[in-house]
Parts: sequence; C-alpha cells; structure tokens
Amino acid sequence: MSLFMAHITTSVEYAIHGLLWLVDNDKPLSSRDIADLQVISPSFLAKIFPKLQKAGIVVASDGVRGGYRLARSADTISFLDIVDAIEGDKPLFDCQEVRSHCAAFGGPAPGWAVEGTCAVHAVMQQAEKAMRQALAAHTLADVATRFGRKAPKQFFADVQGWIEQRIDTRTARVGRRSNEPPP
Repeated sequence: MSLFMAHITTSVEYAIHGLLWLVDNDKPLSSRDIADLQVISPSFLAKIFPKLQKAGIVVASDGVRGGYRLARSADTISFLDIVDAIEGDKPLFDCQEVRSHCAAFGGPAPGWAVEGTCAVHAVMQQAEKAMRQALAAHTLADVATRFGRKAPKQFFADVQGWIEQRIDTRTARVGRRSNEPPP
C-alpha cells in the first residue's frame, strides 16, 4: 500500500486528538470517555488505543476508575511516534520499478534504464525524509501548549468537570450492581 500517495489515515488524527486529552490529566480515561468527549465513534477509537499501548505511548489500567494514561512525558512523544504506532513503521512510498517496463525496450530493460536509484523513487524518499523529520520535531506537549494558549481557562475546568462526572457515574453504576442481591 502506498501510504504516501494515499494519505495518513483518520486513525492517526483521532489518536493525536485523543492523546491530547491525556496530557496533564491526572485521571485515566477510557477509550469510550475519550471518544465521547470528542464526539467520535467509541468502537473506532477502541481499536486505536491498543496500538498506542503496544508502542509504549499509553498505559492502561483496569477497573471502574481505569483507563489510559500517557506512558511517558508528552514532550517525549512525537507525532512520528504516533504515526508509526498507528500506521506502522513502513516506507511511505512503494516503488514499483515502472521504469523497467517500457514497450519500446522490446524485452528486458537495458542496464542504463534501471541502474541506480529510480529518479522518481529518489524524490519520494526525499519527501518522506522531510515529512518524517517534521513529524519527529513536533510533540504532544508542543501542540497541547499551543491549544492551552488558545482555549479559555474555563474550558479546562469544564473538561475536568465532565471527566469527574463520567467517573462518578461509572463508579455509582458499579456500586449499585455490587449491592444488588444475587439472582
């Protein structure tokens, strides 16, 4: 699959936005909480966060108060780390050696046509290197800081209130179930 020619998928965008809610958050959030907070599909996000966990970007805890937390400081998690966790660390361009397939050759391609790196592939490798360097240069902390400068302080208080309410509701639901008499 030629990811470079297609694009970086929606999964990466959802992952980054989801991870931003974990920056400077002292409470773990479930993938459902993160999805509901962003008004996106919980089942879609539930498939993304295990990839982030496997890559060591988040850690998960079980239980009613469990969920995901950043596994390390947000200033050490680059956008490239996230892209690689979701999309895999694979070349963004898959050269098909089209240069070796020309009807005018009348058979196998001559040496001059296929020696060295394909010029098209070289340009694509250069573009990939630049993109990977740009992604590596930006961290979750960078973007969270920019967002923090933009959003009013009340917004962060509202988000914390929303999170507290979700946790309290989950805890109360589990508490009611554990106090019910056995069937």
